[in-house]
Amino acid sequence: MTVALNAFEVFEIAEQIERNGAKFYRKAAELFNESDICNMFLELADWETRHEQVFQDMKKQLFKLNKKPRTCELEKKQLDPKLMACLAVFGTVSEPLHRLRSIEKIADVLKTAIVKEQDSITFYEGLKDFVPSSDDKNKVDDIIEEEMRHIKILNQALKQRE
Repeated sequence: MTVALNAFEVFEIAEQIERNGAKFYRKAAELFNESDICNMFLELADWETRHEQVFQDMKKQLFKLNKKPRTCELEKKQLDPKLMACLAVFGTVSEPLHRLRSIEKIADVLKTAIVKEQDSITFYEGLKDFVPSSDDKNKVDDIIEEEMRHIKILNQALKQRE
């Protein structure tokens, strides 16, 4: 069976991943009592929220261009963005949040976040294989560019902390 995702569905998955990332960073902020550390993680959560908004805007722009989004079927069910996001990156399960409890150094949390952001890029690269049109692939590339910028910001924060 061939499965095809369109950019609308990819954006829905991306939005869910960003929501999950914001939750991850807010939990990280709760783990440290130092205000500057808490503020940094809250800022990271805000970045995730801004990325979610960027992806929502991209999806709206694509909708204006196409007017009629294509859908795909997998065993006669719509792909569930929450489920797809759970399979990748920050996930909706407690594993990443649980792992945070055992990390004591801010640099280690930043390194974990960088890995998760890199994983998101890998996830989006893999999703491009399911996107049939070149226009939709370009929109997925836009998502990847946003995540690359996020990694640069995290790397800068890590360099400041090490």
